[in-house]
Amino acid sequence: MLVQDGIYCSKKLGIHLRVRSGGHDYEGLSYVSEIETPFFIMDLSNLRVVDINLTDNTAWVEPGATIGEVYYRIAKKSPIHGFPAGLCTSLGVGGHITGGAYGSMMRKYGLGVDNVLDALIVDADGQIRDRAGMGEDLFWAIRGGGGASFGIILNRKIKLVPVPSTVTVFTVTRTLEQGATKLFHRWQQVVDKLDHNLFIRVLIQVASTG
Repeated sequence: MLVQDGIYCSKKLGIHLRVRSGGHDYEGLSYVSEIETPFFIMDLSNLRVVDINLTDNTAWVEPGATIGEVYYRIAKKSPIHGFPAGLCTSLGVGGHITGGAYGSMMRKYGLGVDNVLDALIVDADGQIRDRAGMGEDLFWAIRGGGGASFGIILNRKIKLVPVPSTVTVFTVTRTLEQGATKLFHRWQQVVDKLDHNLFIRVLIQVASTG
């Protein structure tokens, strides 16, 4: 496997290895290195298979698939299943879940990483291990501790969650002159007491003067 070959070369030649899933990266962490020595990038964007299993409400998802592709594949199979992850469809699954996978269903179902049931990881010795093979400590670490720090994740088994076939989405816009500060303050007081089926996020933006 090319992933294992890349790890062997990195170790043998002493060249730093960076891994990217292929989605966007605001901070550029997947294609730069703070170690000022030569490094190479292992791009996993061609690993993008999404295998849905509605029998046990799970899916195996490769890291190069985008969140949009995952949502699409789930929706093609069922209108009442989903996965609690982000809103930006161009995110690569590998990096997104490694970073927690915050999304609009996290109040009800937790983060995306909380809904990972198993994984296949290539460790520093080039061995492919599943949850049973890697042990619970490493499985715990790759669900929030930074997956690229412990190996290269080839596949994740995620839990699909029940969702309504129809949802309501709305936007409330307020300027400072319309009492946005007061509304924001009030939101902070009640947000933790709201029904978990309701998700509210606040975006602070510069108002257009045109």
